[in-house]
Amino acid sequence: MHSKPLTGASPRVVADEIAPSIARAQEALLAAQRPDGHFVFELEADVSIPAEYILFRHFLGDPAPDELEAKVAVYLRRRQARHGGWPLFTDGAFNISSSVKAYFALKIIGDSPDAPHMRRARDAILAHGGAAATNVFTRSLLALYGAVPWTAVPVTPVEIMHLPRWFPFHITKISYWGRTVLVPLTVVHALKPKARNPRLTSIEELFVAPADTVRRWPGTPHPRFPWTQIFAGIDGVLRWAEPYFPDSLRQSAIEKAVAFVRERLNGEDGLGAIYPAMAYSALMLDSLGYPRSGPEITRIVAAIDKLVVVKEDEAYCQPCVSPVWDSALAALALMESGGANLAPRVGAAVDWLEPLQVTDVVGDWAAQKPDVRPGGWAFQYANPHYPDLDDTAVVVMAMQRSVLQTAAPKRTSPNGADADYAAAISRAREWIEGLQSANGGFGAFDADNDREYLNAIPFADHGALLDPPTADVTARCISMLGQLGERPAGNPNLARAIDYLIKVQEKDGSWFGRWGMNYIYGTWSALCALNAIDFDPNSAPVQKAVAWLKQIQNADGGWGEGGESYELDYCGYRPAPSTSSQTAWALLGLMAAGMVDDPSVSRGVRYLALTQSEDGFWSEERFTATGFPRVFYLRYHGYSKYFPLWAMARYRNLASGNRRTTAFGM
Repeated sequence: MHSKPLTGASPRVVADEIAPSIARAQEALLAAQRPDGHFVFELEADVSIPAEYILFRHFLGDPAPDELEAKVAVYLRRRQARHGGWPLFTDGAFNISSSVKAYFALKIIGDSPDAPHMRRARDAILAHGGAAATNVFTRSLLALYGAVPWTAVPVTPVEIMHLPRWFPFHITKISYWGRTVLVPLTVVHALKPKARNPRLTSIEELFVAPADTVRRWPGTPHPRFPWTQIFAGIDGVLRWAEPYFPDSLRQSAIEKAVAFVRERLNGEDGLGAIYPAMAYSALMLDSLGYPRSGPEITRIVAAIDKLVVVKEDEAYCQPCVSPVWDSALAALALMESGGANLAPRVGAAVDWLEPLQVTDVVGDWAAQKPDVRPGGWAFQYANPHYPDLDDTAVVVMAMQRSVLQTAAPKRTSPNGADADYAAAISRAREWIEGLQSANGGFGAFDADNDREYLNAIPFADHGALLDPPTADVTARCISMLGQLGERPAGNPNLARAIDYLIKVQEKDGSWFGRWGMNYIYGTWSALCALNAIDFDPNSAPVQKAVAWLKQIQNADGGWGEGGESYELDYCGYRPAPSTSSQTAWALLGLMAAGMVDDPSVSRGVRYLALTQSEDGFWSEERFTATGFPRVFYLRYHGYSKYFPLWAMARYRNLASGNRRTTAFGM
């Protein structure tokens, strides 16, 4: 790291002094570009995913190779916290579910229960109520291993596949991640298979009382009156009635579920391109008697194995991969950093993205918006049934900026389309505007996926079964429309989106960040959006957001925020050590509001310059992104590689130029 502080007093001087930092970061990012033009960085979650991967392989009776298991064990041991268990994010509190899964995986790999780290884990687990206190998804996994009775898991009858769309519950009314997991899971729960468990590993030592004596299993940690009570009553009725369901009804429901999954299996990118859905699709087929060596399960296992990151000393399984997201954001950061020789490298990234646009598959989103043509991008290499609005908006902004900034002569892309990307941009915009929700906001994958009562279903104790409109995704869509030249006076859809965004601003001036941690992410996104549509920077919403960002700046000049801020009862930002990505978001948000000359911005830029590593990147162990608030968090390894470069380059550009805000959506 740098040891010499930056001494420039004026923004122009500071901008000159950070030029070497920008150059190093740009060089490092370019070195990470793949030969075909795209970028992809590791995507890390808590230890639940690698632990589940080990247990998944043992369920099938096909453990991962010994060398790989040993490396996963190293990873799990390294992530054990001082409290003896495993948290949901770096420096987080003890989490019973991730701790039980990590302990189980280590034991099944071969760690002795008498080893010091296993004793510490066991003591912590028992002190927090034991394995009986885990969440529903964990108890479902334990039931498959016979570690808990099936009464530990709420009834999830596969017969829900027969419910009509007008019924209060229907799979199209829950989120994409909910339906891709729930549909195969209902089949597994109907058939109740038993894990092969070739090493006959058990974890009875993790229970305060024997599992078969437990009569009251934990319910949702965030009840919703009266829905929690209503659904609990329904669960009781179903538990009594399920054995009497006609076999023909169950069999036809299973056939519907299998058809749903098979249509979306998605080759070696897997169902939904996310680990939990992939794993349950394999368990479903295995339960139905499909051979382990057959093409279907073999392909699913191959898709899951592609998520495994193997390093010299350790290994872990990612929840999914993020090439489209990484490529679009890296391209935008590179364009901001500038340089005479960058056009071919940026062009290669955007050209790689273009053919991944989904125009030939009508995804699940069409259940709510049947008259909208497909036109989005997915997050992963391939996930055609589930493109998302966030990625699509960012890809469009990268495409359009690459044309505006490079001013290259018209050429032909590898897929034969015009290099101005006009057709792709138009189709994407049409799809995004078509998926606007009734309240004016935008969700990530669906429109109007906001039936809050469904989060009270007993199996949904994570409280994240829905994909409602959120401030950050709405802001990204506004940013895209603004960059494309739209303004609210001439676009009613945009006007409604802006009204929604202003309405959901928090009292302290911040915005909630659903997909990034947390209020810093949401506020950055919103300020960029308001700048993109020429919203008055002196207006109360902007000035309140600016004041809030300045107020929470850390003493070292950076910004940080912990996952604790996602608690159900709104209590605002939670202080945390500074990180490079959250500092970059705060800086980009402040500069979008015209604050490039403010001392808080120069202090933040200096923080980034002083904490840059010799390799040109930034070290960032903390989690700064979100899968599901309160239950699942993410660490994008790319965030500390492109966001700090982006923020420093923008500061240099604005401080050295005549404008005080960017002309682009992000």
